[in-house]
Amino acid sequence: MGADAKVLQLGLRIWQLICSVIVLGILGSFLHRLSDAGVSRDGRVVYSIVTASISTVFSIVFIVPLLYDFLAFPGDFILWIMWLITFCLLITRTGGSTCTSPWFWDYWGYYWGGWWRRPIIVTGPADIGYSGCAEWRTVLAFSFMAMFAFFVSPILGAYFVVRYWKGTKDDKRTEKVG
Repeated sequence: MGADAKVLQLGLRIWQLICSVIVLGILGSFLHRLSDAGVSRDGRVVYSIVTASISTVFSIVFIVPLLYDFLAFPGDFILWIMWLITFCLLITRTGGSTCTSPWFWDYWGYYWGGWWRRPIIVTGPADIGYSGCAEWRTVLAFSFMAMFAFFVSPILGAYFVVRYWKGTKDDKRTEKVG
């Protein structure tokens, strides 16, 4: 396995860590606001927190470029599936109208902006403004990027494991013939 593969794998691990920490930080801050308000948590947000937490630990454990980090491709594949589910759950929550959907006004924007402290009746985005819109879009964007990074990583790992396995079989054949 060449140095270029190790550098690529290290870059992917660092990017996975960055994406998962950003998603974890924003959603963790949102859950803290929900806790202050004393309201129930959205299961999709909780699942996203769990996925980001597992991804953060996984990326930290396998960030050191050693031989065994390519053997982690089954874990990368599982995390890719988890991030795919996370992204789909989050994007379907607001649909195509990211910051103008009813869920955004009544839940994310309402609690992100602290409107629960001085209760108002929310009838649309004009009532609460677009508080938290940038953060919501950031969560969606970095969830997608984490999903993509966890998609590329198992392909790379499986490629190098298969290549190494074929190389050892070829070495054993030449030993028997020679």
